[in-house]
Amino acid sequence: MKTMLTIISNALCRMTGRNAGAQTVSEGARVVVSRSFADFTPQATFNIKKCDLHRLEDGPPLAAELTRDQGLHYYRTMQTVRRMELKADQLYKQKIIRGFCHLYDGQEACAAGIEAAINPTDHLITAYRAHGYTYTRGVAIKEILAELTGRKGGVAKGKGGSMHMYAPHFYGGNGIVGAQVPLGAGIALACQYQGNNQLCVTLYGDGAANQGQLFESFNMAALWKLPCIFICENNKYGMGTSVERASASTDYYKRGDFIPGIRVDGMDVLCVREATKFAADHCRAGKGPIIMELQTYRYHGHSMSDPGVSYRTRDEIQEVRTKSDPISLLKERMLSNNMASVEEFKEIDVDIRKQVEEAAQFATSDPEPPLDDLCNHIFYNNPPLEVRGTNPWSKLKSVS
Repeated sequence: MKTMLTIISNALCRMTGRNAGAQTVSEGARVVVSRSFADFTPQATFNIKKCDLHRLEDGPPLAAELTRDQGLHYYRTMQTVRRMELKADQLYKQKIIRGFCHLYDGQEACAAGIEAAINPTDHLITAYRAHGYTYTRGVAIKEILAELTGRKGGVAKGKGGSMHMYAPHFYGGNGIVGAQVPLGAGIALACQYQGNNQLCVTLYGDGAANQGQLFESFNMAALWKLPCIFICENNKYGMGTSVERASASTDYYKRGDFIPGIRVDGMDVLCVREATKFAADHCRAGKGPIIMELQTYRYHGHSMSDPGVSYRTRDEIQEVRTKSDPISLLKERMLSNNMASVEEFKEIDVDIRKQVEEAAQFATSDPEPPLDDLCNHIFYNNPPLEVRGTNPWSKLKSVS
């Protein structure tokens, strides 16, 4: 199609010396004919990897429909998270971001696929690798980066940092390994109690999968049939320890024993979307909790203090980037099925880079919160109260 358009445009140039917009063209100039939306395939169906099942007769479908608009939206979401995390890496190395910082690049299909399958009114809670979910739950890039740099305009007013970001129906960002899992079960209990047909997506990593509090939460959720999707993002390494060295059983989707489970290709946004839809339908039907294991991979180390190559090789990381990158996979699918053009993806990339650069400018120029704000928002709705400082004479005021 593109070759034919180029041949026609070159012929027209030779005959008229003008392009479609009636602009004069110099001899030998190249004319680009833009394609209209009608030229693209509006929808396509793709085969996706079969999920492994535990205590289930049927699982998610083996094919997924994708519209052009959905594909471009997923691409923009994942590419935005990727560029945002790379910017955070840069700001950290410049010592503008300090402290803990866990980056999400490589795992973008998990956040984008889950969000595509649940409702904005459903609930989500995750561990400390939270930047991607903060964005998919609706927080602006500049508020995320400003939170990382500790500025007043951050999503948590500069007081939370990398691990503690929140939004409506999004409960963080939790720094204690595995501690978000019982909280997620509690949120699911609230959904059940209120009878609002909502559910809670409760995420944790393979490094937290051996925590005792997970199994206590599984037990209560199964007893009370709570609408909770427990999701293990298995990125193969808990800090610097491979899953094989840390877990006697690496079948994390079977760890609920009496709870049904599915193991999913976490590098394919369509696989994640279809599996999450299946899990959400299971919960909303009153069947109780379900466990999902998303097999994914992080490109950066565990945190910015971890170079990430002392326990795995650069070749391993490069192989995943080459063969399984979630953004490249979606892009290639759409291009090979004539659902978008290379130029269109380039335009999206340029726009995202611009947005991220503008957000970084805000995150480095916005003022830090004033000292008077130090103790504010300790409670949600209490009247102002005095907080004792570091000595008996210093009193600080807390305003909710």
